[in-house]
Amino acid sequence: MFGYLQIDKAELKVREYEAYQSVYCGLCRQLGKDYSVFARFALSYDCTFYAMTLMALRRSCSGFDDGRCRFNPLKKCKYARCEDDCYRKAAALTVITVYYKLCDDLRDDGFFKRLVVRLIKPFFSHCRKKAQQRFPRLDEIVGNMLKAQQKVEQSPQPQMDETAHPTAVMLAEIMRAEGRDTMEERVLYECGYHLGRWVYFMDAADDYEKDKKRGGFNPFLLTEAENLRTVMNEVLSQSLARSYDAYNLLDITDFKGILDNMMLYGFPLRQQKVLAVPQGGNT
Repeated sequence: MFGYLQIDKAELKVREYEAYQSVYCGLCRQLGKDYSVFARFALSYDCTFYAMTLMALRRSCSGFDDGRCRFNPLKKCKYARCEDDCYRKAAALTVITVYYKLCDDLRDDGFFKRLVVRLIKPFFSHCRKKAQQRFPRLDEIVGNMLKAQQKVEQSPQPQMDETAHPTAVMLAEIMRAEGRDTMEERVLYECGYHLGRWVYFMDAADDYEKDKKRGGFNPFLLTEAENLRTVMNEVLSQSLARSYDAYNLLDITDFKGILDNMMLYGFPLRQQKVLAVPQGGNT
């Protein structure tokens, strides 16, 4: 995805940070096991959030094992044990989203970046096929998102809210699939939809200056508001608040302190950092 779904380390207890790291390292190990050592470079905070959310919903973490980092054998680390397919599903989502991101990059990035993408795309194409065989619904959801996103961006006069809808639906559908009953499915869909909307607009805010200079598509270029950062902050805060309202309805005990930290501190902190960069000279 985009790397915005992060913790605020300063607000975490030491044991909570160690638990977060153990899930991060566990997902890294799963990527190497399922898709080769090079797939570990695709490890993201977003898919770590996804893996931790799955483990929290299913209560599938059975403890922690001591080990050593596969990249740095001199470094000790812990791995969170998982009794079902949470890591495998998060690893599959990682390579699937990277593959489709590379497909999208081929459309609108510069010559040299497209050249790099063409060099690494065959590797992730192979990984994505393996992931698709294991979790076909995940691949279908992400693939549908990319098609819908391209259609919206190519439309003559897209509305700003309309541009975020494909990413929002993608995360909503991914999270809804984990519901244990109809009510939980509805709550997860709502939480995922608004979090996906937040992620999309965060990426747009982060890339605003770059897209403005090169003439790329950006939903915030569709607005003529004088105080653009205020508009960005309002749009993002509204999405985050609605996602948090839905999240609060979930029955979560495992990793709750960490997930609360992300929703209440980590995501807003990332938003503040992105919006701290001046956008087009507007204040």
